[in-house]
Amino acid sequence: SLMGGAAALGAAGPALGQTEPAKPAQLVVNHSGGSMGTAMRKAFFNGFEKKYGIKVVETSPADFGKLRAMVESGNVEWDVTEIGGQDAIRATKMNLVEKIDDKIVDRSKYPEKVRTPYVFASSVYTTIIGYRTDVFKGGTQPKSWADWWDVKKFPGARSMRNHPTDNLEFALIADGVPMDKIYPIDFDRAFKKLDQIKPHISVWWTTGQQPAQLLLDKEVVLATGWNGRFYDLIKKGGPVEIEWNEGALKQGSFVIPRGAKNAYWGQKMLAEMSVPQQQAIYASELGYPGLNLESLNYVDAKVKPYLPTQYIDKQFWIDDNWYAENGNKAIELWNAWLLKKG
Repeated sequence: SLMGGAAALGAAGPALGQTEPAKPAQLVVNHSGGSMGTAMRKAFFNGFEKKYGIKVVETSPADFGKLRAMVESGNVEWDVTEIGGQDAIRATKMNLVEKIDDKIVDRSKYPEKVRTPYVFASSVYTTIIGYRTDVFKGGTQPKSWADWWDVKKFPGARSMRNHPTDNLEFALIADGVPMDKIYPIDFDRAFKKLDQIKPHISVWWTTGQQPAQLLLDKEVVLATGWNGRFYDLIKKGGPVEIEWNEGALKQGSFVIPRGAKNAYWGQKMLAEMSVPQQQAIYASELGYPGLNLESLNYVDAKVKPYLPTQYIDKQFWIDDNWYAENGNKAIELWNAWLLKKG
């Protein structure tokens, strides 16, 4: 019958043959807020509301403890939530999240690396080098971490993040470790190399906004930072550019909490977040593109050079699995190293 054909085409519900669950009045999406929320509203939420007639209610921030408490108490308020990379691994191991339904959420154009069963890779950002264009004219900026460590050839005040993630990796790369051989991290080797650069770091930054501001105020001529923060400055005509080589890639992640009241519609939201045209809108706002690689085809030519998905081959992925096991130790060692004189 015609009906049967249509149902098969639409893969009508959680399982074939079941009808679509009733539409709730609202869907609750929890995320980290701020400019990200504004971009998500523009790129995904407005369209979702129009398409399904379901109001999208936003809450924030992402909070692993809260997610765990909700799932364990059986009172899940969120239908979809953002989650940190290491927390996503913990949540999966602790059975706190629903499996992503590949019949609903099409990730076929995503890099293999980010197509995991329980975690939706929503976006990608990278930690890279930002530099003052008036100091490093015409391509004279450091183009590698070995260059960053070479303070004779590339003089000037620098800023790096007050955190082991990225810096341990950059140190090893500067010391000659190939990008695909970074993990497991050799702490002794990394900190020995960091000893060399420590005297040249005038500020250890703690917030995403800081490195861009430090460059703008001429307090430093070089800073590591998140690409979107530099992009924001560049968009406004700031005297800053980005060196993309050897950047540290991280994915933004979303999950559906186990026992979410509207899990099916949560899957539909993830599906909306994977549409390349919608991802292009999000990328243009923030400079953090989605991982449907087709979305690059829908981005304005002026924006493209500022998206990390253009440079995946020149960069490496931060290993969340390694950090899930070794993150606490890394932070302890980092804090002790930072306090060390000399």
